[in-house]
Order: sequence, then C-alpha cells, then structure tokens
Amino acid sequence: MIISNNSSSKIILFIVAVSHFFMPYMITTINIALPAIGSEFSIDAVILNWVASAYLLASAMFLIPFGKLADIYGRKKIFTIGFIVFTVATILAATSTSAFMLILFRFIQGTGGAMISSTAIAIIASVTPLAERGKALGIIVAVVYIGQTAGPLIGGVLTQHFGWRSIFYTLVPLCTVLIVLIFRKIKEEWVEENAEKFNYTSSVIYCVTFLLIMYGLSLVPETTSIVFIILGVLGFLYYLWRENRVKNPLIEVSLFRKNRVFAFSNLAALISYSATYAVIFLLSLYLQYILGLSPQMAGLILMSKAIVQSIFSPAAGSLSDRIDPKMLASAGMALSAIALFMMAFMNTETSLLYVIIALVILGLGIGLFVSPNTNAIMSSVEQKYYGVSSATLATTRSLGQLFSMAIVMLLFALLIGKVEITPLYYDAFLVASRVSFIVFGLLCFLSIFFSQARGSLR
Repeated sequence: MIISNNSSSKIILFIVAVSHFFMPYMITTINIALPAIGSEFSIDAVILNWVASAYLLASAMFLIPFGKLADIYGRKKIFTIGFIVFTVATILAATSTSAFMLILFRFIQGTGGAMISSTAIAIIASVTPLAERGKALGIIVAVVYIGQTAGPLIGGVLTQHFGWRSIFYTLVPLCTVLIVLIFRKIKEEWVEENAEKFNYTSSVIYCVTFLLIMYGLSLVPETTSIVFIILGVLGFLYYLWRENRVKNPLIEVSLFRKNRVFAFSNLAALISYSATYAVIFLLSLYLQYILGLSPQMAGLILMSKAIVQSIFSPAAGSLSDRIDPKMLASAGMALSAIALFMMAFMNTETSLLYVIIALVILGLGIGLFVSPNTNAIMSSVEQKYYGVSSATLATTRSLGQLFSMAIVMLLFALLIGKVEITPLYYDAFLVASRVSFIVFGLLCFLSIFFSQARGSLR
C-alpha cells in the first residue's frame, strides 16, 4: 500500500540517488586513509582490516531485518531513521581517540547504512514503471560509482592536507541537508497491507552468526578462532533450518526455492562482490606502502576503476531492458577475472600504467555486471516482494563485500601476522595480496557459471 501526497517520483529518485552517493564515498575514502589511521593508532594489519570491515559487518547483519521492518512499519520511516543514525555515527567517528572507538562508530555507521540500503531500491521499484526500471537502477548504480570515483581522490586530498578525521567532518553537512530534504519533499509512505509480524528470534540468530564468524577469522591462527567460526557456521545452518519451519520467516526462502532467476542472480552477485570488493582496499595499501605514493596520488589512480564503472553502468542497465541480462553480466565477470589475474603479477617494479589498465578492465567488467544483474533480480518478483527482495539484494552485496574482506583478513593473519605493516613486512604483504587476487579471479569465473545457470528472464 502507498500512502501518497503526490510527491514527484523524480524527486524521490534524486534523494535515493544522492543517498547512494554517500555510502560508497564513505567506504572508499576510508580505504585511502587506512595507512594514516594505522600510523596514528599503531595498529596491526588485522585490526586495520577491522576499520574497513566494521561497516560491512553491520550492513550484512542488519539489512534483512530492517528490510522486513520497513515492510511492516514503512519504508520511508526506516530510510529516514537510517540517515539520522548514519549522520550521528559519522560525527562520533571523527572524534575517535582509539582504534576500538573508531571501529565501534564505524559499526554504528554501518547500521544506519543498512537502514538506508534495505529500503532505497524498494522505494525506487515502487514508484518506477517496469519498462523504465532498468534505466532508473542504472542511474542509481552510476551514482554509486560516482561516489566511488570521488571517494579516493577527495579522501586522498583530505587525508594528506587535513588529516583522516576531516573525511567524516566534511560529510556531516551534506547528510544534514539530505535529512531536511527527506522530511520536506517525500510525503509518501510505503507499507505492505498484509505484512507479516517481525521475527525477533530469527533476527538475533542471523546477526550473531555473522559476528561469530568474522570475530573468529580475526583471531586466526589462534586455536579459539576455530571455535568461533564453527559456532557461527552451525548457527547459520540452524537459522536456515528454522526459517523453513517458522510462521513468519525473516527471509522469504520460497523466493530462492521457486524462483530460479532470483536465486541464481543473487548467488552470482554474492560471488562477484566477494571477488571484487577488497581490490581497492589492497591497492590502496599497495600504492602507498609498496610504490610510495601519497594518499592524494593513490586516490587519483584508484579513480580510474570507478570512472569506467559510472560510464558503462547506465548503458548496461538500459540495455538489460531489451536483452537478456545474463549475457551482459557474464561478459562483465569474464573481464573482471582477466583484470584480477593481471593484478596478481604486480610487484615493487610494476608501472602505474599497468595498474591503471588493470583497474580500467575491472571497472568495465563490474559496470557490465551490476545493473543488468540488479534488473534481473527486481524484475523476477511480484511487487509485494519488493521490500524483501531489495533487502536481500543489498544483503547479498554486503555479504559479498564482507566475505571479500574476510578472505583478505584470513590471508593477512596467516601470511603477515598481527603486526603493523612496516617495510620489514612488505614482502609478506605482496604475497598475501598476490594470493588474494588469484582467489578473487577464480571466484569471478565461478560467478559466470551461476550467471548463465539462472535461465532467461524473458
């Protein structure tokens, strides 16, 4: 049900698009600032990974629960609260006096981001005609990549000239303006008439399992890490078993069981994000630690990937309205695999031109994948499932990003150890990065299989 006061769908698209600029902007600017943060707090490689991963962990934990709450209590309401939480956490993160405080506030920031992301695509799907949905989603994805494009450069400039805290402070006025705009311009509320009751037990089990697994990975190679990881995996298996039997499941399991396009499109997305997300994290460290670039120059180099993505995403989204999305998505993952295997050969003597070429190919591959795959997911379900489908899609993205960072965290713990990344450990860092890129390239090839296996949307 839509409770409407005739707000323009174009205004809603603009607000959602701007909100999708902030999320990747925050993530990419932090990646550039990690060496500076690590130096100020004297933290080891694994804790440095937590600074980047805390936001993703919160997103993975809370996207599905907030998507369900949005269906019950209103998508605009959850969207608005999310922006308030995100803004407050951003202020607190800027005042952090320890690595623990920064990680905590990044986690809270991710919670607000989960409230925004779990509702945004559902809102767009609710106000956009089916024939124009691919174009609208292409615009959203393009804005996301604009945020990713601006993030490294602006983050580099701010970190180099004003310190890493300025990254958070400069975002606060922009978030405040958007909150005011939401209250003044969006008059609709989207609520499902027959929404199910919220399942609190399933939500707690779901959230705790991810926390246990990520904490366990951070403890590697200690023996206790195995205990936490096993408990997390067993908890998740119990959660899946329980979801098939409870009256009000947190996840609409039937969508995966009965809808082949929905299931395989989400699986392809999960694998592709697992294979590509941590690349910028690794390259930010590589460019600054190994090649000795300044944060500003490193950010400028990393922009190349996002620029290509932002150019090709709208075109790929529009094209997916006319041809089967699986062909575009599969081609995108093939290009991504090529780029990742190129990165596996990088060393202390690698030229910047080589790095940029690899980034451009990766950007083209991701640009061809994301919009068509998103269109396939949202177009494969009925309108009553827009909320849970949007949240599922966002969760798939966050889980993939979290798994990507988890792979790097595991390899850092095994190959570098819990030490600060200094020149003494640069060789170990290069080995860990090389193994990461090889694993990611193999995952991209696996994603091609699931992209093809989904069948035809039309």
